[in-house]
Amino acid sequence: MIVAIDGPAGAGKSSVGRALAERLGFVRVDTGALYRAVGLAATRAEISPDDPALEAFASGLELRFEGDRIFLDGEDVTGAIRTPEMSRAASLYAAQPAVRRALLDLQRRLGRAQHSVLEGRDIGTVVFPDAEVKIFLTASDEARAGRRMRELQAKGTDVSLETVLNEIKARDAADAGRAEAPLQQAEDAVVVDTTGLDFDGSVQACVDVVEAARQG
Repeated sequence: MIVAIDGPAGAGKSSVGRALAERLGFVRVDTGALYRAVGLAATRAEISPDDPALEAFASGLELRFEGDRIFLDGEDVTGAIRTPEMSRAASLYAAQPAVRRALLDLQRRLGRAQHSVLEGRDIGTVVFPDAEVKIFLTASDEARAGRRMRELQAKGTDVSLETVLNEIKARDAADAGRAEAPLQQAEDAVVVDTTGLDFDGSVQACVDVVEAARQG
């Protein structure tokens, strides 16, 4: 079974997806981490998002998961890809058709290897349009910004709510406006709005969607 979770930045896709996979006994594939890793590698190599060499560069990267850790050419970059700078870079590089083509087959191979939960912005529309379960996870702008701010502060990054809110709105606009695989809700996705839910409630709401699909 494939469980596809899509939604805007800061909706909690990664944390909810991780907990959902644990509850179900599925493997979690963090597709956002793949795009962040490409952004990190390209930034380090000083390859711009519009560089014609980007697709070949991205295709040549060795990306793999070990549990929740992601490795780029053998280096554990789990922490390095979670900075605000890499969030912005991920959005820029993910908007490029070259990067999306380079990662499409990898995402499909990872997802089809076993029962999987995948989260991103085009999982249910492009990567796995035939997924058995599609969830569109969302929340208000303010709720998403508050969660992201607390997450960053817990990691020692001093950032204001206003700054994070502006970054989230900019990320939403970039994700929804890109020409290749824009962020959008699949027609057959179930919307889970977590604005008024705590973390456990958000996970349970997704579990309920999966169980309903199994029974249906």
